[in-house]
Amino acid sequence: MPTWQLRTLNSAGTPRICTFNLFKDENMAMTNPLQFIQQVRAEVSKVVWPTRREVLLTTVMVFIMATLTAIFFALVDLAIRGGLQAVLGMFG
Repeated sequence: MPTWQLRTLNSAGTPRICTFNLFKDENMAMTNPLQFIQQVRAEVSKVVWPTRREVLLTTVMVFIMATLTAIFFALVDLAIRGGLQAVLGMFG
């Protein structure tokens, strides 16, 4: 089974090698499918879901910020293009 080694330095500056397995954790207990579904439901019930108003406000904010970013980069593009045309115009 593939393992990875992470080489780090501890607080004293001496090398330390941490080996871990990507596919199976030996400490992980196996549960049957019914217990797994119950555990998933218990974890999902702990999630604090946003309200409709919060989703609407954050969506509007994303669109506003995307618009402002697009305007900013369009202005930067125009400034760079104008500067390059001015520099190239001096030599052409």
